[in-house]
Amino acid sequence: MAKLQPGDKVPAFDLTDQDGKAVKLSDFKGRKLVVYWYPKADTPGCTTQSCAVRDAREDLDGIGVDVVGVSPDAPAKNKKFDDKYGLGFPLLSDEDHAVAEAWGVWGEKSMYGKKYMGIVRSAFVVDEKGKLIEAFYKVSPKDTVPKARQAIEAAAG
Repeated sequence: MAKLQPGDKVPAFDLTDQDGKAVKLSDFKGRKLVVYWYPKADTPGCTTQSCAVRDAREDLDGIGVDVVGVSPDAPAKNKKFDDKYGLGFPLLSDEDHAVAEAWGVWGEKSMYGKKYMGIVRSAFVVDEKGKLIEAFYKVSPKDTVPKARQAIEAAAG
């Protein structure tokens, strides 16, 4: 699993959101973007992470930062998750995990001693030109927003 480093050009994506719309990295050109990866919609950690992002969204938007969440869930599952918690931002489906692999967030995990492949919860802050400001691999659900804000503030000087 190759990890992205600050300064890297982030891999492009063209994924479907919870409403069936295509969302591309290039749609966010000219604005900063927080891309966070969550393993599975409507599970405790993913709910904590997504609701924290939802609660910070207005502040982030006010400083020119957009947000997208990405998981291997189908669009319909992300739609139920969005409707249940009123998230209100794009939740992208990477069902074949090709984009996750390109971003270095598809890796080996273990639960109860059983090993399997899945999304490593992560968050990325991308600049207006598609270059990585900061990457947070294995980020805690509650740390996603504070770490992203810290990176955005540091980048602003």
